[in-house]
Amino acid sequence: MIRAAYVHVPFCRYLCHYCDFTKMYYQKELADQYINTLKMEIQRKKQQVDYGPLKTLYIGGGTPSALTPDQLTKLFSLLREQFTLESGAEFTVEANPDDFSDEKIRVFHEYGVNRVSLGVQSFEENLLEQLGRKHTRQDIYRSIDFLRKIGISNISLDLMAGLPGQTLKSFETSVDEALSFNLPHYSTYLLQIEPKTIFYLKFKEGKLSKPPEDLEVDMYHLLVSKMKEHGMDQYEISNFSKKGFESKHNLTYWNNGYYFGFGPGAHGYHPGKRIVNMRPVNHYIKSEGEAVLEEIPISRNEQIEEEMFLGLRKNQGVSLTKFKKKFGEDATVLFHQPISKLQNRGLLELKEGFLRLTETGRLISNEVFLEFLLS
Repeated sequence: MIRAAYVHVPFCRYLCHYCDFTKMYYQKELADQYINTLKMEIQRKKQQVDYGPLKTLYIGGGTPSALTPDQLTKLFSLLREQFTLESGAEFTVEANPDDFSDEKIRVFHEYGVNRVSLGVQSFEENLLEQLGRKHTRQDIYRSIDFLRKIGISNISLDLMAGLPGQTLKSFETSVDEALSFNLPHYSTYLLQIEPKTIFYLKFKEGKLSKPPEDLEVDMYHLLVSKMKEHGMDQYEISNFSKKGFESKHNLTYWNNGYYFGFGPGAHGYHPGKRIVNMRPVNHYIKSEGEAVLEEIPISRNEQIEEEMFLGLRKNQGVSLTKFKKKFGEDATVLFHQPISKLQNRGLLELKEGFLRLTETGRLISNEVFLEFLLS
């Protein structure tokens, strides 16, 4: 049964230089048409799978907060009409610090948004400009103040590491300033230079360079240390929270659970298959709700691989008991050789019924994951 849903809003007021998600410049008419199409897509997909009251609802992008207050009202009203949220459900919306107004935040509050993920990335204005971000440090302070005043205190703040020109000291300054807000959740991601982005073109032309790998490692160690000092629990490779404020929606992914994916470029995971939506917004709108580009069957071996890849991202790791219940096999027997190899290298540990990465293993997690391929 599906109990989680992701909704992709593909509109942005500006395009960040590093982002390769499905997005386009905001146009009011297209945004209105998108919401109408979204309703048709939701209605179609609900007919095809067993689902219950949602435990998590996550609206990402793009930039959901780029929509006008009227469009946000229409979007939230549509979701309220189509889905029931169980008591205590997590309802997250991504937002940029410069997109907020009193009216938008009141719409968030009115429709039950109880968690906001702020795309801050850095507190250094020269780095924000280089990233193509338009907000300022003051916008960050203003947004957090707005949200707290309206009663939304479950705020997550995103930072980036490994940025061109970023030093260990400048990264530490951003981390310290972020922690000064005493928020319940922080995410920090290492810059990846993706194809079809402005950064990729600059990189190919030799006009952009990333910090050396050893500096990125130092940034990660500093981040983990600072978060621990401030009582933040690292529950996933890139995510830290106070107790009880872990992202329930993202844990659905890392626990290899099922979820709906709505909107252009969105992915969903239904029993036995991965659902991939078409990316171009115009094509999505013309589809009249028949948005699926591809349905990819997931074999048993692929499910096992994903269980390992995703579960090992969590600091808790993969539960051997749950693995055996789900697949009828002992993971330590099925993966005896890679587990022994990785333990000997100090990258993996078996503790209290969980198989998990060591701190060193987290630094090269993708290399570790490759050891659990069955095909």
